[in-house]
Amino acid sequence: MSREVYIVLGIVTLLVIVFGAVFSAGFFWLVLLLVPVWLLALQDSIQEEHTLRRNFPLLGRARWLAEFLRPFVRQYFIESDTDGAPINRMFRSIVYQRAKGDVETIPYGTRVDVAREGYEWLGHSLAARNVDDVNPNPRVTVGGPDCRHPYSASVLNISAMSYGSLSSAALLALNKGARAGGFYHNTGEGGISPYHLEPGGDLVWQIGTGYFGCRTKEGRFDPELFRERAALPNVKMIEIKLSQGAKPGHGGILPAAKNTAEIARVRTVPVGTDVISPSTHPEFSSPQGLLDFVLRLRELSDGKPIGFKLCVGRRSELLAICKAMADTGIRPDFITVDGGEGGTGAAPLEYSNSVGMPLREGIVTLEDCLRGFGVRDTIRIIAAGKIFTSFHMAKNIAAGADICNSARGMMLALGCVQSLVCHTNHCPTGVATQDPDLVKGLVIEDKWERVRRFHAGTVHAFVDLITSAGLRNPRDLERSHIFRRCGQDQVKRYDQIYPVVEEGAMLSNNWPEPYAELESLMAVDRFGYSMPL
Repeated sequence: MSREVYIVLGIVTLLVIVFGAVFSAGFFWLVLLLVPVWLLALQDSIQEEHTLRRNFPLLGRARWLAEFLRPFVRQYFIESDTDGAPINRMFRSIVYQRAKGDVETIPYGTRVDVAREGYEWLGHSLAARNVDDVNPNPRVTVGGPDCRHPYSASVLNISAMSYGSLSSAALLALNKGARAGGFYHNTGEGGISPYHLEPGGDLVWQIGTGYFGCRTKEGRFDPELFRERAALPNVKMIEIKLSQGAKPGHGGILPAAKNTAEIARVRTVPVGTDVISPSTHPEFSSPQGLLDFVLRLRELSDGKPIGFKLCVGRRSELLAICKAMADTGIRPDFITVDGGEGGTGAAPLEYSNSVGMPLREGIVTLEDCLRGFGVRDTIRIIAAGKIFTSFHMAKNIAAGADICNSARGMMLALGCVQSLVCHTNHCPTGVATQDPDLVKGLVIEDKWERVRRFHAGTVHAFVDLITSAGLRNPRDLERSHIFRRCGQDQVKRYDQIYPVVEEGAMLSNNWPEPYAELESLMAVDRFGYSMPL
C-alpha cells in the first residue's frame, strides 16, 4: 500500500469525523478511536530506523507480530511430538506427567523412527530381574581416599542453575524438592543464596571463574570467605567450574535486568550491571595448578568432596590433567562433564551451536583418559546435558558416568513451558525471571512436590530399565548394553563405537589409536597448545 493511499484514507477519515460530529455523537466517538491508529501510522511513515514500516506504515508491523507469535504457533499447532527443539514435546510431556503424577504410559506403539540413523536402544535380557528385588533408590558414594566427608549421592540430581538465572521461588521449590526426595541441588556459579539454604536440601557449591560468594573486591579468590561458606552443613560437595556446555570457553552471563540488589549482595558485585565472568580462572593456568587448587579447597573445606566441571574441548588438555593426577597423586573426588548440547539462560548462538564436545563423546573421552592413566577407580563421573528420561540416564551411565544431573528437566518439572525468553527477564512461569509480578505466580508449595515426583518417577523408571537388562545395580551398565543404528544395514554397540581403553594403558606407553597422536601434545605446566587438538 503506497503512502499516497494512506493520505487519501486519512482525508476520508477526517471528513467522516467532521460529518459524524454533525449527524451522530456516538459515531463521532467510534471514529475518534481511529485517531491513535493513524497517529501510529504517521509515526511509522516518518521514522528512519525500519524501511518496512516506513514504506508500509502500520501494516509493516504485522511482520513483528508474526515473528513474536511464530514460536508459539509452531510449538502448539505445527511441530510433531518428536521434532521440536531444543526439547521436543515427547520429552516435555513425560517430564510434566511424572511431575504431576499423571499416567505416563503411551498407547499404540512408538512414534520414534526406529529405522533412522542414530536411533539407539537398550539391549534387554531374557534373564530380566524383578524390579522389586533390587534397590529402588540406588546411591553412589563420592569421595576418594583423601576425602574426610564422603557423600552418598542419588543417581539423578539438580544440575547447576544460579540465583539470578532462576528466581527465588524457583530455587526454594527446587531445594525443598531435593530435600524431600534425597538428592542434591547444584547452586550454579552465582553463589549460595538464602533460597538455596532455607529449605535445608543438600547442596553442591559451584565455584566459577568469578568466585561469587568467595571473592575479594578485585574478583580474586578469598580463602577465608570460602572456608566460612564451605563449613555450612548444607554444603556437601564443592565443584570448580572450568567451562559449561552451552558456552564453553566463555564466561557466564547475568544480564543487567536480572542483577537485582539482592543478587548483587549474594555475588558481591555492583547492582544493575551485566555480570560477565572471566573465561578462565585467575588462580591457576595449568593442569598442575588446577590440581593444586583442588587440594587447597579440600583443606579449606575440612575434607569435603572436591571436583570440577568442564565441557570437553581439546583432548590433549584433558589427557594432561589426567597425567598430572598420576604424577602428583592429587585427584579430584568427582568430575562433571557438561555436554555441548547443555542449556543456559543466555549464550551467544555460535557457542550454543558450534563449540564443545557433545555429552556422550565427552563422557567416553573422560573415562578413557582416566582409565588410561590408572586413576578412574576413585573418581566419580557426573553427566549433565539434556537428561529428561531414564533412557537418557542409562545411555550416559553405560558410556561411563556414575551420576546424572538435570537442569532443564527440573525446570520443566517446575512448570517451564519452553517459551524461550529466559534471557529477557520475562519468563511467563516465574522460573527464569526476577520480575516480582511474574515470580509470585510460581506457587512453591505446589512446585516442590512436582520436582520430587519427577525425580522419583525417573529414578524408578531407570531402575526398571536396568532390571530389564538383567542387572541389579547401575554400575553394572556397560557400553555393550547400548546399541546404535549407524546406517540402514549397520548396527553397533557402544563398545564397538567407543572401544574401552585398557586400565593404565597410557602409563605403559600402550596408547590406544584414538589418543596416540596426542601424547606429544600434553603439557601439565600450561593449558593450550599451538596445534588444534
